[in-house]
Amino acid sequence: MTLPYPPARTVEVVEDVAGVRVPDPYRWLEPETPEVRRWQRRQAELAASVVYDGQDPAAVRDLIRAYDSGSRPALPRYAAGRWFRAVTPPGGTAPVVVVADRPYGEGRTVADLAVLGTGRGPAVLSWLAPSPDGRVLALGVCTDGSEHNTIRLVEVDTGRPLGGAPEQVLHSAWTGGVSWRPDSGGFSFFALTGPPEEFEQAVFTHRLGPPGETVVEPVPVPAGSREYTLVQFSPDGRWAVAAHRVGSPIPVAVRDLSEPGAAWRPFVTRCAGTVAGHVVGDRYVAVTDVGAPRGRVVAIPLDAADPDDPSGWTELVPEGDTVLRSLTPVGEHLYLSEFDRTFARVRIIDRAGAVTGEVPLPGRGALAAPFFALTALATGLPADDFVFAFSTLTSSWGVYRHRPGESGPQTLAAPAVTLDAEVVEGRALAADGVEVPYHVVRPAGVDPALPAPTLISAYGAANVPLLPQYQPDLAAFVAAGGVLVQAYLRGGGEFGGDWYRAAHRERRHVRDSDLVAVAEHLIAQGVTAADRLALTGGSDGGLMCGIAVTTRPELWRAVLPRAPLLDLIGGTRDPYLDFVIRKAWADPDDPEEVRRLLRMSPYELVRPGVFPAVYLQAGAADPRCRPWHARKFAARLQAAQQGREPVLLHVFDDAGHGAATPHDVAVEQDAEWLAFLIGTLGLRGAVSRPGPT
Repeated sequence: MTLPYPPARTVEVVEDVAGVRVPDPYRWLEPETPEVRRWQRRQAELAASVVYDGQDPAAVRDLIRAYDSGSRPALPRYAAGRWFRAVTPPGGTAPVVVVADRPYGEGRTVADLAVLGTGRGPAVLSWLAPSPDGRVLALGVCTDGSEHNTIRLVEVDTGRPLGGAPEQVLHSAWTGGVSWRPDSGGFSFFALTGPPEEFEQAVFTHRLGPPGETVVEPVPVPAGSREYTLVQFSPDGRWAVAAHRVGSPIPVAVRDLSEPGAAWRPFVTRCAGTVAGHVVGDRYVAVTDVGAPRGRVVAIPLDAADPDDPSGWTELVPEGDTVLRSLTPVGEHLYLSEFDRTFARVRIIDRAGAVTGEVPLPGRGALAAPFFALTALATGLPADDFVFAFSTLTSSWGVYRHRPGESGPQTLAAPAVTLDAEVVEGRALAADGVEVPYHVVRPAGVDPALPAPTLISAYGAANVPLLPQYQPDLAAFVAAGGVLVQAYLRGGGEFGGDWYRAAHRERRHVRDSDLVAVAEHLIAQGVTAADRLALTGGSDGGLMCGIAVTTRPELWRAVLPRAPLLDLIGGTRDPYLDFVIRKAWADPDDPEEVRRLLRMSPYELVRPGVFPAVYLQAGAADPRCRPWHARKFAARLQAAQQGREPVLLHVFDDAGHGAATPHDVAVEQDAEWLAFLIGTLGLRGAVSRPGPT
């Protein structure tokens, strides 16, 4: 196929990175100039025309919407006897926040995002946090898809917007928005201190007015750290703890608020692992992988003389066969979330660590959980209920409530969608002999003895677990006749600290070899064939896709990177990505490390050759993997393609990294992505609808 790609000139730019000279022929595609925007728009028009050739766009959108129904759990938040939740009215473009006496009661509207939003695009609710006394509602509002959000304050009884809210911009919702003080007199939050592109942040404290006051909170964090920080308060208001690091949090500082004028003092500061928990009495009770790769629960006295010494920690729950992930305070109990071969398990423990029960879950699946461990700590003050969302690979999210002592959970909102498909577990043998697990989701009617059109979805990075949960876009792919394989590669958080570290920094290549092992195993087993196999991944998973298409192009029929990171060398010029790259890949000030980055950077790996069909999707407002990653990679790959398959690029306006993309834009993104797979893999298309739950 010869396509009329928009012309992409090259420039004589050579970057010097720690003394290593790196040519960058498409550097001109980085800035947001009128020329770049015209080129980007023409690429999007071409992509849409190719993707929908021979298909009905409206039918594909309808399929996406059908499997999107009930797919995004909006857990209600409790405060002072009332429940707060976000809903989008029928036909509405922005959500409203409702307060009710029951978790999903009809209630009344407290805040309308269509009114609170002030940007050019639809308003998206990034987070909500009612004050402990239930009188004030704090909201994070994003209006451009970027995840950058500002705080709005609303009086709950009247719905009246309150003046004096902090003016600082929050880079994301990764610290949960705001942390209310137990007396409801104010809150702490983590926000930018300057323009977003500079990526400088600090902890702030805000006191409600009049007069309102916002000041920087002098939390002692490691010098030069760009990591995120979340302030946690004890229910009695005595203690404040600062949890630091988004992927592997530690309680880096503590403050005794009962002592007037007492300053923050360092707490756990010399820990390379994770210590993620909550203040329980006068101790910090946490899940840790220190001395236990699969996790154990420990208690650290807040007045410990040497909190960095693990020998002074009290072990409450020892390491076992499951992977311990997080704790949620519920009254006098703690609900312990675990992974049992990726599937969710929840046990209940008391303050001494004794197991008092287990929550019977609705099936073999996953609890809804934040992307990063730090965000999971933003639970607010303990409630008397454990409210959770649960789904499986074949059924959408339901919401449930459990109380200590009850035999089983109460259904608050039943799943809306069920796939007519089966789930099978499998394992591939990696090059070093390690077994790499995966799940196969096969739609009814597909003969397992014949190679099927198959999509591998994987991630394998940042200690983030890929879970056996419902994802509407992947469910729509299965409904269209495709076989989904969800692969659990090393580098992720599914199997504990050793699994994560096995593909971290200098061992990042292990993730990519695991992926190849899964793909080759599926072909050898007859599940699929190379001319029927596709791959997708987002963000760091988009980088995985870029490596796969440039190093093993013959293995794939199609590759679909989404919101991708593709230029590791260019990323070091971006303050946010420089922070990420230094933490997860290499030191860009070291020449040898730079050379290693070059061997892992898809943009640098492009050489003339025959490539499979490629569809790159990015967001114009993405603050993490900026759209120039996809633009530069697409231009270089289009020029290098010696085969007949298309290399397509669509950068969507008003879209970011995903968390704050307006729903209608997300539907358009998913529909085009799915249409590309339907056409490329020859699926039966947009004819299937969800079955009854």
